[in-house]
This record gives sequence, structure tokens and C-alpha cells, in this order.
Amino acid sequence: MDDTVTPAPATSTVQVRVDHHSAVQLAAEAARTVAESCGLTGSLPDQAAVLASELAGNLAKHATGGSVYLQPLLLGGGMEILAVDRGPGIADLPRALTDGYSTTATLGAGLGAVRRIATDFTIRTEPGTATLACARLTDADHRPKAHQEIGSLSLPVDGEQPCGDACASADTADCRTAFVVDGLGHGPEASEAAQAALRVFHRAPDRALHDMLFAVHRALRHTRGAAVGIMRLHHDRTEYCGVGNIRALVVTPETIRHGMTGLPGVVGWNMPTPRTHTLPTGPGVIAVLHSDGILPRWAHAPSRFLLRLPPALLAAAVAHAHRSTRDDATFLAARAPGGRFV
Repeated sequence: MDDTVTPAPATSTVQVRVDHHSAVQLAAEAARTVAESCGLTGSLPDQAAVLASELAGNLAKHATGGSVYLQPLLLGGGMEILAVDRGPGIADLPRALTDGYSTTATLGAGLGAVRRIATDFTIRTEPGTATLACARLTDADHRPKAHQEIGSLSLPVDGEQPCGDACASADTADCRTAFVVDGLGHGPEASEAAQAALRVFHRAPDRALHDMLFAVHRALRHTRGAAVGIMRLHHDRTEYCGVGNIRALVVTPETIRHGMTGLPGVVGWNMPTPRTHTLPTGPGVIAVLHSDGILPRWAHAPSRFLLRLPPALLAAAVAHAHRSTRDDATFLAARAPGGRFV
């Protein structure tokens, strides 16, 4: 396989670095494969290939330092294709989104085709800085999941598989619970610990946060252990409970506040008694969890453009620009259900 493509299991992200025009076809093929692995049928895998081809084609022609990221939707029911660059931005975005307007010889007809084909399409651009886009694709039964305000990327150490980080989310009643796990070290044994933690989360995502950590601790006793962070998002508050170096932050359209990390320890080995913290939230607030493979400098002096990105694009922007390639890296951003902010 061409090393331009970083394959990934279903719980992590496929990255296609668009550093030459042949990567456009690689992105299309990878999108079709991910779509099929997500259970999309009929013409949907071909539509996924068109979406990836259009987005990668724009990167190949207009941008530098670009990548396409492909993965299942975190809440299930489909897939998403993210495109991130360090390019010049789009000077006239409304015109670029006109169906039929295209400056690339790709499978469809430019960004207008992406907006028309995708179940949900979000794009932001800042001249001289970057363009970020997220195209989500679902079948008819899962369309509401494509519009959820949540996003993540989970990427392995460069040149290694599988990823020792993982993340998950679940909606129950009127709240959303987000979960990030970083298996100790990286490689297959770290991935084994992370996947064991995910299984515990999915069995009862609505349990009290400290009870969930105790359950994960028991499940990981015969693994190398992990750092674990859990957030529960309500409309008026966010609860956080964690052990190990998983960082939690609250992002507003103006600033970043309430940053904290988990208690010292390793879940599965020497876990202290977990404590749940409550953070105030409000309209437009995004809750963030990320592993230590995301360099903390991203939060030191963020631009207004970054702060006002929706969750999926915030996750893509930070992971793309501030990921350590020598460690597994996961970034998850979410709003409470119904907390959409334009």
C-alpha cells in the first residue's frame, strides 16, 4: 500500500496526505472502503468516493500541507470525510459552493456537488490561513446523526498500526457522554487496552462517571493499562472525571477555560479514587477531551477563527496542526444535544 495512506481500524481515523495529485484517487478508494465498513450500501460507497475525490482534488490543486481524514461517525449510522489544509483560504466561498462551479477535473462538480451529495456539509475558511470542510454521509434512516454537534480524530503513531488511543460517545436522555482512552505506550498492546475500555463504555454509557472508571479499571487489570477521561454534557453544565494524562477543556467563542487533567495514576493498575468535577457551560460552549498526543500549545493563544469552529472542524484543525507524530493522538469535541451554535 502507498505510504501516503494511513489505514486504521474502524474505531480510528484513516488519513490520506494530499501531497501529490495521485492522492486524489487514493482518497476516493479509501472513502469507498470506509463507507462499506460502516454498512453503507447501494450507491452510497460511490457517493463517498465522489465526496473524497472532490475534497482531495481541491487540496491537491489549491493548498499545501493538506490531508483528508475518513472515519465512521462517532455516534454511528454513517461516515464523515474531513479535509484540512494550510492553504490560502477561499476568497469567494459563496461562489465556490455554487453547484457546477469547479476548478478541478475531479469526479463531480466542485464544492457545490459536495454540498448536494453529502447528508451534512460544513465548511469554514480564513483567507491566508486555511480551509476546513466536513462532509457526512448516512442512509435515510440515520440522517439525524449526520447533524450532531460532535467531532473527533484518533490517529496512531506515524508508521504504526493499530492506534493505542480510542474515543466514543453516546447520547442518553438529555445528555451526551464522551469518552477518551489512551492505552499505555502505543502499538497492539496499547490498542488492546483501549478497545477493552471502549467495550465497558458501550455496555452502560449512562452510568455514573466514577462508577464507569471503576468498571474500566477492573476490565483493564490484565492489560498494560490506560489513561481515561470522561465528560458528560448537560445543557447547563459539564461533568468531568479522569485518571491519567487526558486533558479536559471548555471552549467558548471567545476563549478557553477550565482546563484540567485527570488524577495521577494508570487505570487498570494503580488508579486513585476518582472524583467528578462540574464545569459551568452555556450557549456556544464546546467541551473538549484529548490525549497527550495532542500538543497542549494549541490552547495557549488560539485564534478567533479556531475558537468559533464547530466541533467536527475544531477536532480536525487541532489534530492536523498540533499532533505529535511520535505518539497516538486523539481529540474529541462536543456540544450537549441540541446545543448547536452558528
